[in-house]
Amino acid sequence: MKTSRFTGAGLAAFAGAIALTLSACSSGPQGDGANGANTSGSTSGSGSSASGTINGSGASSQTNAQQAWRDNFSSVEPGITVNYEATGSGTGREQFIGGQVQFAGSDAALSADELASAKEVCGEVLELPVYISPIAVAYNLPGIDDLNLSAANVAGIFSGTITNWNDPAIAADNPDVELPDLDIIPVNRADKSGTTENFTGYLAEAAPDVWTEDPNEVWPITGTQSAEKTSGVVQLTQSVEGAVTYADASQIGDLSHANIEVNGDFLAYSPEAAAAIVDNSPAADDATDTILTYDLARDGSVEGAYPIIMVSYLIGCQTYDDETVAENVRAYFTYVASADGQDVATKAGAGNAPISDELRTKVQAAIDTIK
Repeated sequence: MKTSRFTGAGLAAFAGAIALTLSACSSGPQGDGANGANTSGSTSGSGSSASGTINGSGASSQTNAQQAWRDNFSSVEPGITVNYEATGSGTGREQFIGGQVQFAGSDAALSADELASAKEVCGEVLELPVYISPIAVAYNLPGIDDLNLSAANVAGIFSGTITNWNDPAIAADNPDVELPDLDIIPVNRADKSGTTENFTGYLAEAAPDVWTEDPNEVWPITGTQSAEKTSGVVQLTQSVEGAVTYADASQIGDLSHANIEVNGDFLAYSPEAAAAIVDNSPAADDATDTILTYDLARDGSVEGAYPIIMVSYLIGCQTYDDETVAENVRAYFTYVASADGQDVATKAGAGNAPISDELRTKVQAAIDTIK
């Protein structure tokens, strides 16, 4: 497959990893394993005497949400310290499976092999969809704040078959926009990323004639411009005129974002339009009462539903060796899934769509099995 090119020296300095670490709102140790964090105390529940530390790692897309959840959870359970490091979805899952953290955040569900490994660590596993967010196609074109892109054009841009912003295919979607004669610089994630898996899943489903790669957490095209973590691709795109990337919509800063074709119309992202996909998607074939995964309808066929979304999960054990750890994880997960938890994340600018009451009931039933 043809790859994208770039000829500006300014990109070289940004092409390396740009780490995003979300430190805890209160200090505490980084943990002693999935089933043995540094903890004390015995009970969980609102305003209880619960105490201890639990540690999480994973999706950088959850950065703003995790900060809001932990800040507000501390007022409900002041004795429990929750640490979360935004290492990326793949690393978060690896650390969870390796017993380094008690929970993970991930923009992709566990693979079959990962699930089997996780079950060896903690028995049954919970995968809870608590963060639903649109993925923006964010671009740097000064003076162009309104841009329409069909699925085929998004796929063409990121596959390298559309290489200039004034390409006739893009112009056809934007008859009233004076498009510049400017190279397109696609920017992708350099690290293993659930956002990448969700984005390539959209491309594969919505434009299979153009995008012939399978969904993957690792960007499948070599020789591209890339950066690590959400913050990295956003910063790189902001620095280079003509650049375009995909990122959690809540974290694109001052970049403009494209309207995406849905049933012949062009739709801007919104949390509500993203949530509509989940409401109209069936459960995955391997879903259970504790693994709440979905086969998302990303093909642009759901009217009024923005098709490029990610469902980000909290991943935890059903059984922990330390009862206090179990109680603290259960308390934190319960807060995250609550109406208040979902609301504080949205108000903090996390960009998420609060989960529906129906989904919350399923999520809470799974959380209640933690022991």
